[in-house]
Amino acid sequence: MSSLALKGPYWVTVRQYRRTLWLAAAAVAVSLTVVGGLRIWDAQTPDRLMADGQRFPADENRGYETLRLAMEYGGVYLLLLPLLVGAFVAGPLVAREFESGTYRLSLTQSVSPVAWLRAKLVSATGAGLLTLLALVAVYHVGWNRVSGSYGLSWADRGPYEATGVVHVAYLLAAIAVGALLGLLVRRTLVAMAATGVVMGLVMLVMGTFRWSFLGVETATGPAGPTLWTPADALVMDSGLLTASGARFDRSICWDEAARTPGVDATEGLWGKVEAQCQARHGVTGQFADFHPASHFWPTQLIETGILLALAALAAYAAFRVLRARLP
Repeated sequence: MSSLALKGPYWVTVRQYRRTLWLAAAAVAVSLTVVGGLRIWDAQTPDRLMADGQRFPADENRGYETLRLAMEYGGVYLLLLPLLVGAFVAGPLVAREFESGTYRLSLTQSVSPVAWLRAKLVSATGAGLLTLLALVAVYHVGWNRVSGSYGLSWADRGPYEATGVVHVAYLLAAIAVGALLGLLVRRTLVAMAATGVVMGLVMLVMGTFRWSFLGVETATGPAGPTLWTPADALVMDSGLLTASGARFDRSICWDEAARTPGVDATEGLWGKVEAQCQARHGVTGQFADFHPASHFWPTQLIETGILLALAALAAYAAFRVLRARLP
């Protein structure tokens, strides 16, 4: 067991930030208590059994609705966790050491600058991963009950990150970026803010473009009836088709209907004008572009690869900056 004990700069880092580690453990314990309590409350009201054999939560089941709301907020909190860890690494863990000059004490204890920074990053990575995995496990306890409801499908922000591997990549990228910015800025609050901004932009960009990594599948059908797509599909676009197969901008007919006199006062006039407009333009069908649920893991892996590359690049740059400033 003695071989597993923390030594040298690792022990110093964990000892120095033990209150933060206890706070992380408390957050996991509170989250588990809340989610577990909500699951117990939800179980007090039996589900409705439909004629087709499916079960749905009863309308009076307040426990289910509270659990669903908690999972929506829980997904947002999990999204913020990499930002918080990255800001902590950039600020208290790295920048404050230079701002206060306490890093010199570590370097006088026969610890090289590289070993000093490595101990900081390994300790932060280990604690961050353990906390993240524990919180994700707690999230699954609640999400497994409410998955598929509004705002909690596989493609929504929160569930998408928490139910795959990409969240780990975000955490590693945030730690590496935080270390780099902490070394460059050397001011605690400025480094924390810069890390939050950079990682916030990374998360925004990835969230905007992740569904462009893979091509969409397209379903077509005759105009009028509801077009079938898989129940768990992420619909990216839908519209009308002409007889030639070209996509038709339905806003053309909406604008024509809106300009028609008396459309607000005459019931059914809007639909009649719109149908006549579509007939004149040769509209015969409709389409829907969508991502099936099978695109979840390929998208996750592509996004994870991009983030790991960012993490590796930032970590390499951090050690290069360290060697340049503390040879």
